[in-house]
Amino acid sequence: MAEPLRRREQPVNNGATVPVVVIGGGQTGLAAGYHLRRLDVEFVVLDAGAAPGGAWRHAWDSLRLFSPAAYSSLPGRPMPPQRGETYPDARHVVDYLADYERRYDLPVVRPVRVLGVHREEAGALRVETDGGTWRARAVLSATGTWERPFLPAVPGREEFRGRQLHTVGYRDPAEFAGRRVVVVGGGNSGAQIAADLAPHSDLTWVTRRPPRFLPDEVDGRTLFDVATARRRALDEGRADTGGVASLGDVVAVPPVRAARDAGLLRARPMFARLDRDGVVWADGSRADVDVVVWCTGFRPALSPLAPLGLRGGGGRVPVDGTRAVADPRVHLLGYGDWTGPASATLIGTGRPARDAARAVADLLG
Repeated sequence: MAEPLRRREQPVNNGATVPVVVIGGGQTGLAAGYHLRRLDVEFVVLDAGAAPGGAWRHAWDSLRLFSPAAYSSLPGRPMPPQRGETYPDARHVVDYLADYERRYDLPVVRPVRVLGVHREEAGALRVETDGGTWRARAVLSATGTWERPFLPAVPGREEFRGRQLHTVGYRDPAEFAGRRVVVVGGGNSGAQIAADLAPHSDLTWVTRRPPRFLPDEVDGRTLFDVATARRRALDEGRADTGGVASLGDVVAVPPVRAARDAGLLRARPMFARLDRDGVVWADGSRADVDVVVWCTGFRPALSPLAPLGLRGGGGRVPVDGTRAVADPRVHLLGYGDWTGPASATLIGTGRPARDAARAVADLLG
């Protein structure tokens, strides 16, 4: 196991000028900090959260990783196994991230919300926050997606009188006991939350296409390898392998597998609209509903970078690896395969973070 890195003695305070600012103190920001520290680059991590753990602090109670702990580690420190669990839960991940931050004495300042990154005439990047201003020569954006839940424009959504919540608002099935609940979404979150609710509520699971369960033996280890192979093929000019999407949409973690095998995860097609009291399908059939849970994904939380004007067509920031094409001082980390294979996962975030840290070190000379 790697030894702790040497503590830096230079102060990191509100208003300081530092070579590098990392925005976001979740798993990706910590991985970036680890590699910057190893390269002897001075930096600060600005985190909007009140405590360590990033988005994992807000996950629903039954959430489990797709991979065993040994395959869910950040660089330098393997995640210890969770007693009695093959696939660790979110609380275990939070404890691991908090320990990782302490072990490597990463200079995380929280709670600090970054409001915008601006160019200055002197060539610095000015990082405006709700707690003051930092100036840097490079910025690593590692804000993730949790703060930008996506809700589809379904007709009647504003008319519906029942409760609506997104994945970010779901915690425990007990509060929905006996309620008529529709879960929308055919990905992992939709399947896991539907499996969580099925024994407790009158559940309807709807998906835009029939759910595609991955083979039971496939977990995050395989997914990382597949995502890496796809990126390698694209980089070498070979045919697109399709990556993870070619295998399916839903990892059959044990709770999902159990609910599926018990016949509790039979998906219906997506409804056409909502009315005041429920959902209506294209053929005119309908169902009264008390609650709709939208497991419909997220968008990158990139608003702090808006003043830099980095976005290209389709709203995405064009990148070369992790480097923003429009400004080589800015790197994007952890937003999905477009910023590194499996870069939004624990096991996948380390390599792009390493590459970005090296690029920043070269930039700083």
